[in-house]
Amino acid sequence: MSRVPYVTATDIDPEYRELIVSSLQPGKTLNVYSAVGNNERVLEGLRGFLGALWNHSGLSDRQREIVILTTASEIAEPYEWHQHVAIATNAGLVAEEIDAIARDDRAVFPTTEQALIAYTRAVVRGRVTESLHEAVAERFDENAMVGIAATAAGYLALGRVIDAFEIEIEADDEFVGWEVDD
Repeated sequence: MSRVPYVTATDIDPEYRELIVSSLQPGKTLNVYSAVGNNERVLEGLRGFLGALWNHSGLSDRQREIVILTTASEIAEPYEWHQHVAIATNAGLVAEEIDAIARDDRAVFPTTEQALIAYTRAVVRGRVTESLHEAVAERFDENAMVGIAATAAGYLALGRVIDAFEIEIEADDEFVGWEVDD
């Protein structure tokens, strides 16, 4: 059970109501947004920040989802992992690749994506070395470098909020598992 209540549309000011609904699943209220909705202004800022990461990271959809899944895997956050497996699949990742991210097995990825995964894990751990930064900077421009670090850090922060409140996967969903290639 969540440590804070999940607000409903009738619990919050009308100008914030759409913020508790998934932008990818119209009409579906997400527990993470419903929990954060206990502070409407923070919810508004969070959705704006995540939207900027989503739309302006300088990464392809596939690369963005690799960063998000890698972050969720690194911090062992099942809610975020669950939310993004289907999104990653729609962005072109296959089950073998998703499973490999969960195991931190980079061998199935091309060199650029291996570097992206290594850099993401280092950002989440707070351990980016000069050599790792340089290896990624050879493959991505400054715009994307900011997007990679900000996306990893943003989803790390979101994962910590999810953990702090013990936010559960939505009642009508079943956890996809850390291995989706069964």
